[in-house]
Amino acid sequence: MGMGISLDRLSTAVAKSGGIGVISAIMCGANEEGFAKHPTEVSLEALKEYIKRAKENSGGVVGVNLMVVSNDYKRYIQVSIDAGADLLICGAGLPLDLPHLVETSDVGIAPIVSSGRAARIIMQHWEKKYSRYPDAIVVEGPKAGGHLGFKESQIFDPKFALEILVVDVLREIEPFEQRVGKKIPVIVAGGIYTGEDIFNFVRKGASGVQMGTRFVATHECDAAQPFKDAYVKARSEDVVIIKSPVGLPGRALKCSFLDEATAGKRRPKRCITKCIKSCKFPDTSNTPYCISLALINVQRGNLDHGFIFCGSNVDRVDKIVHVKELMKELVEGYQAAAA
Repeated sequence: MGMGISLDRLSTAVAKSGGIGVISAIMCGANEEGFAKHPTEVSLEALKEYIKRAKENSGGVVGVNLMVVSNDYKRYIQVSIDAGADLLICGAGLPLDLPHLVETSDVGIAPIVSSGRAARIIMQHWEKKYSRYPDAIVVEGPKAGGHLGFKESQIFDPKFALEILVVDVLREIEPFEQRVGKKIPVIVAGGIYTGEDIFNFVRKGASGVQMGTRFVATHECDAAQPFKDAYVKARSEDVVIIKSPVGLPGRALKCSFLDEATAGKRRPKRCITKCIKSCKFPDTSNTPYCISLALINVQRGNLDHGFIFCGSNVDRVDKIVHVKELMKELVEGYQAAAA
């Protein structure tokens, strides 16, 4: 949902409908004036405005998704706090110093993990060093879209299914919950599609879900129309696992750009900004393309010069709806399953 897929328009609609609207911070100012010359500064200023607008226009809860691996991670956190974000959701690395970075605020903090072990490591560190516990934990499984916190061999291995991971995380955090004297909500992500899916995970002990793919196919999504249309047209055979320049596997839609990148025809000529610490540019042998430019291009609707991340259920999307309509469907599906 990064690089402009979930900004203030989508997050406002979700928060207004009773969910937590989440703005993706990374390079969020790509469509703002001056981005080409000053991408980081423009994105930081844009993030501030997006949070304020989403809060004002929704009257609901607004969170920000941040990448620990981002070179400007700490600056994005401070801007999010100053703008009044309610929750910071931090992944793409272990946010071990997050309590320190937010200690002067009352913002909620939620790390993203892909295993019970990762949850335990974070909580042990936070408890020992900061006497702080997460306000929620997001456990993301291998059916998610975009970059995945798994080895390629684990993505389709039943042992790493989200149904197993959530139980693992719940078991690992139980001793911490006993010490702090309260429940730490676990939010599951990756492959959640229906209200019945939500019910089944709540029955396993989850407190909520995080969803991306279904909310791309909404009128309020901040991506260009061709991006959304690609979701509606996608078939199961179009979904592929790619090796990203950031060093992780990712789930995306098959396209000519990825074919050309694999063939070595998409070597980056420049770096718009050193957005993540793991980027190897100008070593083009390990950087087949600039992922920032590729994702910005498709967000703008220029599908020939980038590729589209997606979740494993993208082939089930058959129409574009309003967020309010989607939320209603999810709640009714949950209620029907519960009944």
